[in-house]
Amino acid sequence: MEGDFSQRMGLRPASKLIQVKEMDSDLRTGLWNAAYTHYWNRFIPYYQGGTGIKGSNMEQFAADIHGRFLRLRLDQLPHAFQTLVESLSLLYQAGDWDRIYSFVEFAIKHAPSFNSEYDEFTSTEQFVSECNEVLQTENSAYRIVNGLVTRITDPEEIAEIDKALSSSGGYIGVKTHLQTALVMLTERDNPDYRNSIKESISAVESLAKQITGNPHATLAPALSELEKHHSLHPALKSAFSSLYGWTSNADGIRHALMDVSNLTHADARFMLITCSAFINFAIDSTKE
Repeated sequence: MEGDFSQRMGLRPASKLIQVKEMDSDLRTGLWNAAYTHYWNRFIPYYQGGTGIKGSNMEQFAADIHGRFLRLRLDQLPHAFQTLVESLSLLYQAGDWDRIYSFVEFAIKHAPSFNSEYDEFTSTEQFVSECNEVLQTENSAYRIVNGLVTRITDPEEIAEIDKALSSSGGYIGVKTHLQTALVMLTERDNPDYRNSIKESISAVESLAKQITGNPHATLAPALSELEKHHSLHPALKSAFSSLYGWTSNADGIRHALMDVSNLTHADARFMLITCSAFINFAIDSTKE
């Protein structure tokens, strides 16, 4: 039986409920420790023994946090870096759960990477990796995918999306459609599942045009090309064709046949993952 002594004795629960619209103290602390390890603990002042933000390796990041995340006046930026860190510590301790995730995204986008003779190397990738480890350990409903806190938790599904985003850079429009689909899916206040699905399938169509060399091609010619020249199995071709047909008809996703859609997060998530998997398959197949 796994777990520490308290869990084995039944004094503490061996597992916790998945955290969707909440964040317990363990999750808050874990995410804070990730930020501390990779950023707050890497502060180097302008002169030895100093505490000031100005001239330090965190000057720009501190200004971004104060002005762009906290939305405070830059002429009121604290002198001491620790003062700014303490204000963020209060956010992590008692702030709304969604604001903490918003800051994680902000740090991924704006924090510096360090690589000099004065400080140990850290990178955005390392920060993301540690945050995702915390999210998994504390049973969060979210993981970080392409810099966004996303309600997708399966490592293989995340890997498919990440691979599609990284490998599609050489295909005009494909990466942009996938990134847009992900943003629409992860928008917390107003997710747009309908258009997220549309962007996912548009990424596939964009790839199809480039695989076939036909600027007007849809998925069908691309599937035929893969079947003819790259050993696409007929059953797999049929499955992708059927899925494409669903997006062309269900609730008018593709052609706005209806004004109201009953599409869900699960629908949009499924399409993003599936289209990412197809894009990976198609790109890999054309390399063989």
